[in-house]
Amino acid sequence: MAKYNQPDPRNEDTMVWVNGLVPRKEASVSVLDSVVQGGDAVWEGLRIRQGRAFQLKEHVERLRSSAHALAFVEIPSAEEVYSAVFETLQANQMTDGVHARITLTRGKKSTSGMDPRLNVFGPTLIVLAEYKGLVYGDEGIALISSSVRRNSPSTLDSKIHHNNLLNNILAKIEANVAGADDAMMLDLEGFVAETNATNVFAVKNGAVLTPSAVACLPGLTRNIVIDLAKQEGLQVREDRISLSEFYTADEAFTTGTMGGLAHVRSIDGRLIGSGRKGSVTEALQRVYDRAIWNEATELP
Repeated sequence: MAKYNQPDPRNEDTMVWVNGLVPRKEASVSVLDSVVQGGDAVWEGLRIRQGRAFQLKEHVERLRSSAHALAFVEIPSAEEVYSAVFETLQANQMTDGVHARITLTRGKKSTSGMDPRLNVFGPTLIVLAEYKGLVYGDEGIALISSSVRRNSPSTLDSKIHHNNLLNNILAKIEANVAGADDAMMLDLEGFVAETNATNVFAVKNGAVLTPSAVACLPGLTRNIVIDLAKQEGLQVREDRISLSEFYTADEAFTTGTMGGLAHVRSIDGRLIGSGRKGSVTEALQRVYDRAIWNEATELP
């Protein structure tokens, strides 16, 4: 098991927000909560480093937008979510090397069932702050292509950042069985969508390519990297990209809140370029780290 999957003893006696602060060991939701009854919830992951929260406004905005897309009747204001995050971090004296998972469920139901009309108690807001490092090291990651296809907008739109993650989990299981770090997921037509956990980019002849945001979540890190690449004078193409185009790329990397920019060493056993981090990936990693630091929100 990777080192980042091991329990961190610093997290054992922390406080968790579940519509208010409670000790982690006592934190729970009702068996009638919608997230238990049907995975009916939305979530975001927030990085905290050196007293700053990265892309706080954007994460909270996406959380609330996803809840609106799912027709939540009650949605906390952005200020209420900010307050819950800040109070949780302050209660735990957390300022660095922290991941905060923010979850908003449709709330507790009056009885078990799928119907949202059973949700008569209001939403449940959860903030779980933990000491946690980046999920990928600097040695590069190995991907496999999954047989599990990424959700289509015709079934469940990936632009809604929902908690119903079985589509991703099934692909991740395939990666685990294959001894890979993650799985690359294709759309229903066989073009690359994203991995089970991140967006994905290829570099070919100095140009940066990434799958169109059709069957993938247009991630916040992805959006920043696209803008930064253009600012650096690189050609950027969002398009349908085949698996073979990734196999033959000069470089490849993934993007995500908890992985940052991680270079891809191999896909389905094929080395990408030399297998080492490429110059474009390295340059974008530097400007990305600088950009998110400059735009981060200072903790109160």
